[in-house]
Amino acid sequence: MHVSYFSMEIWLADDIPTFSGGLGVLAGDTLRAIADKGIACNAVTLMYKGGYFLQSITAEGTQRDDPVVWEPASKLERLDMRASFELEGRTVHVGVWRFELEGIGGHRVPIYLLDTDLEENAPEDRGLCDRLYGGDGRHRLRQEAVLGLGGVAALDALNERGTILHMNEGHASMLALSLYADAREAGHTEEAAADLVRARCVFTTHTPVPAGHDRFPMASVERHLPARYTRCIAELPATEDGQLNMTLLGLALAGYVNGVAERHGEVSREMFPDYEIDAITNGVHAASWATAPMAAVFDEACPGWRRDNAQLGQISDAATSRLREAHRLAKRHLVEEVERRTGERLCEDTFTIGFARRKTPYKRALLLLSDLPRLGEIAARHGGLQIVYAGKAHPKDVAGQSLVRDIHAIRDLLPEKVSLVFVPNYETDLGRVITAGVDLWLNTPRPPMEASGTSGMKAVLNGVPNLSVDDGWWCEGYVSGKTGWRIDASIVRARAREGQVSAEDAHDRAEQLSRLSDEGDRLDAAQLYTLLDEAVLPTFADGARWGAIMRHCIALGGARFNAQRMVESYMKRAYRLDEARA
Repeated sequence: MHVSYFSMEIWLADDIPTFSGGLGVLAGDTLRAIADKGIACNAVTLMYKGGYFLQSITAEGTQRDDPVVWEPASKLERLDMRASFELEGRTVHVGVWRFELEGIGGHRVPIYLLDTDLEENAPEDRGLCDRLYGGDGRHRLRQEAVLGLGGVAALDALNERGTILHMNEGHASMLALSLYADAREAGHTEEAAADLVRARCVFTTHTPVPAGHDRFPMASVERHLPARYTRCIAELPATEDGQLNMTLLGLALAGYVNGVAERHGEVSREMFPDYEIDAITNGVHAASWATAPMAAVFDEACPGWRRDNAQLGQISDAATSRLREAHRLAKRHLVEEVERRTGERLCEDTFTIGFARRKTPYKRALLLLSDLPRLGEIAARHGGLQIVYAGKAHPKDVAGQSLVRDIHAIRDLLPEKVSLVFVPNYETDLGRVITAGVDLWLNTPRPPMEASGTSGMKAVLNGVPNLSVDDGWWCEGYVSGKTGWRIDASIVRARAREGQVSAEDAHDRAEQLSRLSDEGDRLDAAQLYTLLDEAVLPTFADGARWGAIMRHCIALGGARFNAQRMVESYMKRAYRLDEARA
């Protein structure tokens, strides 16, 4: 049994810019846990010479998107081999770089990074791997062809195609199309060919957000892909409204499909009712995300935690004082890092809230700032508040970039006792510092748009409680009085069901949904402020109670929401390592 894991982005190392955010970091955590478990596995992604982008912020709050400058040869091993596939009627040659992730026991997982910047390629093909998520729809289609079609060809050239092929999101779905086309050309019927492919393919969907499900006009697909593939697409339930839907393609050809949290599984089954969709809740690689002071406490209190993350559940009351000291050191590190990056100095003794994630409207980054007078009253009652923001907006997300400007503009309006800092260029180094160093992790997406939300898992691993909307992993991770606080989204859902914001009050369905969203934002903001004022901050003032919550975060959250547990679920339910699968 050998697994080949395909992902458009993978976090390999902090200084290798082959990822943009949650999807890529999750892929890196998954492969690290696979290496720790000693599973026979390789992975395929693209080698982005321009990375995603470096974020800087002007004095006016405008995001600047600068290309990453790095030298792949200093980080990766270039293999002396070539693969190829056909695109737009010509051969595209693919070079391969290798990087190895080493597990705790020395087992290595090779990552193969595909590169089309080769002299033998046409000029327009040489730039296919220039930027992650860059270019227009045509460029994106061609990149996904490199990943799926070129990736299978590269593994075949290396003689390393896995028995199981795991598509991490729809970007990789052309790998299954390649297998299906091979089976059809070998003489298998449509049904038999699909069954052969499903016996080998696993598909993970990561988002309920429509923009996360890539669609390409069939006219463009037919111009770019050889007829052997477009004929196969016509045989599969993979198109809608004249477009190839990459999620539908993955669903049609996968024998096992999963969402990334129990709630996300429910939402995905509602979105795609014709398919059986399981749920394997995400987890984070504990050894990578526990800050050094916290890891030292773990080493003392539960020495085997790196090999068996479940041992974190045994951390005792006796360790509480050491956990608080470890957090104090992590918070000092945060203060120093924020000053180094921004020139602004936070106060180590002031309650600090972290909000670091991609800047896009459904994440509701401004919910905390929606009633500044009330926020000021709360801060005055409890000795002040500090807010640390971070996160990139996609270069083409105009609304997301507007959010970055809005956050900067609001800084000039903040009441006394409230301070805010926006730290640019959010990446894994900074993510590690913020998730461990703040006092509270805030998560306010508009339900049910949060698929999982692994940043909150990194926080609880470091003893930092969450204040989160009841969505994604928090539906499972919230334990009242133990791991944090919950903004109850069911109130808004109930109002919608009861018709309190009814269709008769709106001109059309779009306006009705907008009104529901506005009502939901108002109710969620009210709960957020009440919880801060009446629950979170009074608890923080009681050191013993806060220390107990820190310990519960680790024992209940860190011990469960880790990549080791996640990978064990994939082994049993997706890869079926206890069965003989051909």
